[in-house]
Amino acid sequence: MKKALIVIDRVELVYYEYNTLVTNFWFNKILLESGFDVDICTIDGLSICNFQPFANCFKTEWKNNNLLKSEKAKIKNINNFDLVLFRPDPPVDIDYINATLIFDFVDEAKVRVINSPKAIRNFNEKFHSNLFPKFVPENIVSSNKEQILGFVKKHKKAVIKPLNQCFGQGVIALFEDDINLNSLIKSATNNYKTMCLIQKYLEGARFGDKRILTLGNEVLEYAITKAPLDNDFKFSEHSDNYLRKAELTKTEIEIAASVAQKLNSMGIPLAGIDILDNKILEINITSPCYFLKEIKNIYGIDLSEKFKNFFNKL
Repeated sequence: MKKALIVIDRVELVYYEYNTLVTNFWFNKILLESGFDVDICTIDGLSICNFQPFANCFKTEWKNNNLLKSEKAKIKNINNFDLVLFRPDPPVDIDYINATLIFDFVDEAKVRVINSPKAIRNFNEKFHSNLFPKFVPENIVSSNKEQILGFVKKHKKAVIKPLNQCFGQGVIALFEDDINLNSLIKSATNNYKTMCLIQKYLEGARFGDKRILTLGNEVLEYAITKAPLDNDFKFSEHSDNYLRKAELTKTEIEIAASVAQKLNSMGIPLAGIDILDNKILEINITSPCYFLKEIKNIYGIDLSEKFKNFFNKL
């Protein structure tokens, strides 16, 4: 029997059996239904011992229409798994980076790891959207006060984003005439020491951006609009109440297809591309979501079989 390991976020482990909100829950269920033995672990359960990579694992099972995990964890050699889904959430801090280093000791000839931890380590979700310069808003990556002020003055409106967060955390709109502009920049850059992405503000933000999902080289035809909150300019709450059906244009599909092929060649077959006004805002590769539950809820389409086929062919 094939064996799979899912590296999940620390928070998810606390209520894992009941956390149907998260994509990892559904990936776990799909893998069990596909005949895999499935274990889960968190990044603080990873280790190196005698030059081998190990994980402190909880065994999972689907029983009485519930996903259950074992009460006690067991340390297992990661090289004994066939498939690993590496999906902890940001922040991509030193603990996260160290977790990716563990997988440098995994035998890639025996174990398929997606998304590749090495690729995640080398690809920043916001910074590296600039690998696709034709498709991104004008932006800079900087912690320099004068550079950022100059960018805001040029565009009148901008958005500043921390490079290692998710779900809109720390994303702030900057306006040229804001009396707090200097303070906002100082705070966002940690007193001008921490680089951020500063993008031109796109007026379409008031309607929400689209999350386009990729699976290998394929762009899924079902996408999600992430609507901004009533009192915010962005989607910033992980809630289905702000998710809508998204009709993809030919241009958006072409952009996403180009990105998908590049990402897949780098070892990133699962991604979520956030697009607004035909521009890429960021490319989610650490723990991209909305592949299953949200598509089913919004479109009435169950993609479980597609993912079963994908995992079984790896």
